[in-house]
Amino acid sequence: MTRFALTLEFDGTGFMGLQRQAHGPSVQQCVEEAVQSVTGEPAIMHAAGRTDAGVHAIGMRAHVDIAKEFAPFRLMEAVNARLRPARIAVIACEVVPDDWHARFSCIGRSYIYRIANRRAPLTLERGHAWHVHQPLDAEAMHRAAQALVGLHDFTTFRSAHCQSASPLKTLDRLDVSRTGDHVQIEAEARSFLHHQVRSMVGCLALVGMGRWREQQLAEALEAKDRGALGLNAPPEGLYFVKATYPGEAA
Repeated sequence: MTRFALTLEFDGTGFMGLQRQAHGPSVQQCVEEAVQSVTGEPAIMHAAGRTDAGVHAIGMRAHVDIAKEFAPFRLMEAVNARLRPARIAVIACEVVPDDWHARFSCIGRSYIYRIANRRAPLTLERGHAWHVHQPLDAEAMHRAAQALVGLHDFTTFRSAHCQSASPLKTLDRLDVSRTGDHVQIEAEARSFLHHQVRSMVGCLALVGMGRWREQQLAEALEAKDRGALGLNAPPEGLYFVKATYPGEAA
């Protein structure tokens, strides 16, 4: 068996998420079916992370094991041909050691969240950014966000359905910036809890709107109570950007 590492880009609109679901289409199902069509072998895809319905990816890493011989470029081309018209693409493919695992070898994950902050309706970005009409103070959001950086109990920002054994996570980076009508939040950590990024973004937006004081974000964190959460941002603004592995640049 040869282990191939895949880098995936996908539009999460219309999918129930990355992981296979019994109640609708998933990115995993589409990729596995495409690989099986190419190789004639049953395929199981393992990914660096999970995404909810409507969440997108720019650089999701995954792997599949294949018995037949393939050059990585040829495999990528063949799988992409069979993925059409699904809005999923393999943008890189390489052979990796047998002990390399897309999920368990990963030492860092990066997300961005995009907010379109304008009055006018979205056209090109509909389904690909959170449309917030009320003006946002991105500088206040960034200041408030720094209270979440570091090792904390993120129970407040954790979905009730989260399967993680512990709410303790180390958030390495949470930056907020504005470019024109767009506010972007960048989050980096070794791993995240279910809904953690969306929950942090939702509360940051309340700060940006002036509905929360900057200090309230720290107070919500200290509460360690999901009931203290102010707002969970919608999925369409969230993008999985990068997975980092030992020996790779962060």
